[in-house]
Amino acid sequence: MNALTPALSAENFLAHYEQRRAALPGDPAARDAAASYLRAHGLPGPRDEAWKYTSLRPLADFAPADVAPAEPSLPDLGALADTPRLVFVNGVLSPEHSRLSSSIRASLPATPGPAADAVTALNTLLTEDGARIAIDPGTDAGLLLLIHLGTPHASAFPRHTISLGARARLTLLEIAAGTGAYLHNAVTQIALAEEAHLLHARLQTESETAYHLSTVTADIAERATYDSFTLTIGAALARTTMHASLAGPHAHAALNAAQRLAGQQHADFTTIVRHAAPDGTSRQTVKNVLDDHARAVFQGRIEVAQIAQRTDGYQMNQALLLSDRAEIDSKPELEIFADDVKCSHGATVGALDEDQLFYLVSRGIPRPEARAILIHAFLEDALAAIDNDAIRTHLTGLIESRP
Repeated sequence: MNALTPALSAENFLAHYEQRRAALPGDPAARDAAASYLRAHGLPGPRDEAWKYTSLRPLADFAPADVAPAEPSLPDLGALADTPRLVFVNGVLSPEHSRLSSSIRASLPATPGPAADAVTALNTLLTEDGARIAIDPGTDAGLLLLIHLGTPHASAFPRHTISLGARARLTLLEIAAGTGAYLHNAVTQIALAEEAHLLHARLQTESETAYHLSTVTADIAERATYDSFTLTIGAALARTTMHASLAGPHAHAALNAAQRLAGQQHADFTTIVRHAAPDGTSRQTVKNVLDDHARAVFQGRIEVAQIAQRTDGYQMNQALLLSDRAEIDSKPELEIFADDVKCSHGATVGALDEDQLFYLVSRGIPRPEARAILIHAFLEDALAAIDNDAIRTHLTGLIESRP
């Protein structure tokens, strides 16, 4: 460990691992390697550049423990209630809540992979279950829900893998919800073959006393599309890290997001987009609406390799502050080694336009409703990018229900 970069202790998790090591499934070699990594490096501290805006101090003090089996209720799914779904409770598949269509193959559990950083090492250390979702070449698998439910004092470490064959299609809505204080640390590994298309919508509506960590990696082959949208409205502390690698020519990645926070919530949305082949395109529009003492973080990095000529990359982060106590940290980055590219990034921060608010109120619209109209208009661009009416309607309803 670098003495100039103090890390946070992972001892609570390592002790829990030693207690449960013999009962955890699969080859222990990857877990033992993760344990060695965490003993050497700990959890990232405040001087770690990738974590300078987000402190994991509450996580370092969290004590994982075995909890009695719980029977949580599914969140209100509205018009999506009859959609095929996989449901995990505290990181373990719940067969009684799950159902699949014939076009989706899922096997359990997923095998822990290597630890690329402390958060994935923590997942590797304690993962018990996860889904392998495989879509055959040329198959349109339709819509699938992947639901995570947390219960008080629990910790969950699901490890999922999703693979789409050539020209396959899947629409995936991932929902994280729960009650009480718990930890949810999920890792999802995605592989898209040539001309495959994955629409991956992610709804993070955890309990407001929960901790949420998620890591997504997507490898995108030639002319394949990874189209993602993340809505963050829950958890006391949340961090989403997304890695997209455009490995084949004409690959496309969209990493869009919206964060709607209030109270003392802290949410961090971090992306790394690697253009490793020519003619790739990437789009990132991240919008934040922050009230009270809420704090949001956006760190977005676009890397363009020398071979990735004719890359087209766009990145925009915008924040609407509803309180003078709210805070946004924005760090867009470009690293370009090719000379024939079109890349841009930007960031804006502002408050509600009082003239627009006055106009709506003067037309007889109550002030709270007028305020909600302006907030929805601000977020509409990000939501419009979701190419599925049912998912877009569901997410819009959740945003509009926020006070």
